[in-house]
Amino acid sequence: MTTRIITDSTAYLPKEVVERHDIEVVPLHVVVGGKDYVEGRDISAAQVAAALRDYTIVTTSRPTPQVFAETYRRLVDEGATGIASIHLSSQMSGTVEAARLAAAEVSVPVEVVDSETIGMAMGFAVVAAAESAAAGADLPTVVEAVHERLGPSGVLFYVDTLEHLRRGGRIGAASALLGSALAIKPILAVRAGRIVPVEKVRTSSRAVARIEAMVLEQVTKGGHVVDLAVHHLDAPARAEQIAAELRELVPGPPEVLVVELGAVVGAHVGPGTVAIAVSPRPGEPLPETPAPGEASGS
Repeated sequence: MTTRIITDSTAYLPKEVVERHDIEVVPLHVVVGGKDYVEGRDISAAQVAAALRDYTIVTTSRPTPQVFAETYRRLVDEGATGIASIHLSSQMSGTVEAARLAAAEVSVPVEVVDSETIGMAMGFAVVAAAESAAAGADLPTVVEAVHERLGPSGVLFYVDTLEHLRRGGRIGAASALLGSALAIKPILAVRAGRIVPVEKVRTSSRAVARIEAMVLEQVTKGGHVVDLAVHHLDAPARAEQIAAELRELVPGPPEVLVVELGAVVGAHVGPGTVAIAVSPRPGEPLPETPAPGEASGS
């Protein structure tokens, strides 16, 4: 039995991770000024950020069912006896729908998973699937590993402005206008597959501090070792600072990746965005912290 793993480009998995785990990535598309580009190949996140700053119209589109069908068939030709196809929330894109249409045309079982999230909250689950498959697990067991990782995972966002979410139809015009008028810096989360507001603060530093506190609270409450990823669009210094702070704050210690958001998600959230993806590892409880006076040698 050989189970192969597919995801899409909005997982934003680092290239070396994709190659190490033999993960297949199907790209989404971004349209800038009426010209179509393939995410991760034809256009960079920096180019999208520049276009957004210039108020160029930027939209996104899903892969076609044909692209998925061709990818599935190629993997079958390479020896796959089952395929786990894991994709961004169906509330944000028609990618899951396209994958399911294609899956019906393939000669081996294909399980299409709606992750109900995005970025490395999905990416860490994809890696868990690849590790399970590499260990010889069958398709149902691989899919179970995906859901175990997705269940407690989450993403928190800070955006510099609500304008890009308004343009993409993710929030209403009135909310965006009010947020700008009051200089509100919103904290957003992905919940039940949608980007939703969580809290409102007045400065970017307070927003970042609050997100870090929310991550720490989630980790402590959950009681499991976590993997973390700090995403950003054209804000590398801020992302690196947050990653360094999380390595100090969060027990575990966690793996903390710094991964730039690609063109597709970047088009909706805008330059200056930072996001933290939290992915607990099931079955790995946090190490116990010695009580005062119980340290070695005391």
